[in-house]
Amino acid sequence: MSSPRTLLLAASLVWTGALVAQQRSVTTSEVFSRYADRVVKIQVVETGSAAKATIGSGFFVSGSGHLVTNYHVISKLIHDPDRYRAELIDVAGAVQPVAVLGVDVVHDLAVLGTEMRPRSYFSLGPVGIAQGHRLYSLGHPEDLGLSIVEGTYNGHLPHTRHPRIHFTGSLNPGMSGGPTITQEGRVIGINVATAGNQLSFLVPVDRAAGLLGKVLGPGDDPAARTLAEVGRQLRDHQDAYLRDMFAGETKTVELGPYRLITEPAPFFRCWADATRRQELPYEKVRHHCSTDDYLFIAGDQSTGVVDLDHEMISARKLNRSQFFSLYTSVFAIDNTPGGEEEHVTSWRCGTRNVRNASLPMRAVLCLRRYRKLGELYDGVLKVAVLGRGDSGLVSTLTLSGVTFENVDRLARRYLERISWR
Repeated sequence: MSSPRTLLLAASLVWTGALVAQQRSVTTSEVFSRYADRVVKIQVVETGSAAKATIGSGFFVSGSGHLVTNYHVISKLIHDPDRYRAELIDVAGAVQPVAVLGVDVVHDLAVLGTEMRPRSYFSLGPVGIAQGHRLYSLGHPEDLGLSIVEGTYNGHLPHTRHPRIHFTGSLNPGMSGGPTITQEGRVIGINVATAGNQLSFLVPVDRAAGLLGKVLGPGDDPAARTLAEVGRQLRDHQDAYLRDMFAGETKTVELGPYRLITEPAPFFRCWADATRRQELPYEKVRHHCSTDDYLFIAGDQSTGVVDLDHEMISARKLNRSQFFSLYTSVFAIDNTPGGEEEHVTSWRCGTRNVRNASLPMRAVLCLRRYRKLGELYDGVLKVAVLGRGDSGLVSTLTLSGVTFENVDRLARRYLERISWR
């Protein structure tokens, strides 16, 4: 005969097993049916033609009709409010206008206001989960209707300046701004980007909670919702992360007789390769470092990227005249990024001979201004070390979305860090 303790233990095991079975029995269709009414399609419409210009997704985060989405979903409205309007379409097909209440351009988030009063909504708060946890993403892929995607939580990306969650699931265009949730309906992150092959990325939920708090909080200083205020966010951001770059102790790499900057901050990743073929009369060694993340502005324009590129060329079977011709052609290659005339001016460049503590160099500095985001520039500094007939170094620093003061400051620091071994 079983003792009361044995019976109690058996009952506990049965109850625990039933709970586990119940958790495991939750299907994707059940998650969809529970939470689909909290997710909407966001579309930005060109008022002259009444045609959709962009679509994305959003989700309710309050009973007062507040929505969270991505900044890039509604960026056209921010850049040209007289030409565009934004609206939502809910699961029942009802269309309602929306207004931008706040934007966090650095983390690609926006909070929208509506006249709707949803019966249910997502609460934003901290969620602790382990790598491998099953997640569900909701959104409107390619304007095909509200869909759900299963995937896996794989933690935060290690080499990013802006926090991003690695979601192993198939996000597609149109799902941007939708929520990725647990089966209990806890929001883990906001769909933001994909690199294909189930390699997708989320903005952590705490960033959306912070923006919503600013929008709902008291005071006369709401989160940015105009282009001028977006520009101020970008200026504050670039000043914070560039202030000490290339200053103090910096990592260096040695290429032949040269010593150069590498990995100036933990959010950079660096790669290297070489061209060494017997049939070529020269060798090339390239070292490249760049930030993985960028900030979306509009169309094909992004910003916030810092890029370092070092290319050393060594003569194997070239005389001085032949080597100089090769070296000149490499230095003459145009490294300036493209861009739409609507957003940026044409590049303007100046060339001069400069010298740091030990090296003479030929330097070209190119600048272009952001037309609608005053005081921000893209800059490209390209230098060629002079004085040797058997080797040369072409080094390029590319900055995007920075003030002229930071272009000048970083260019000077960069030049100072090029030296002989």
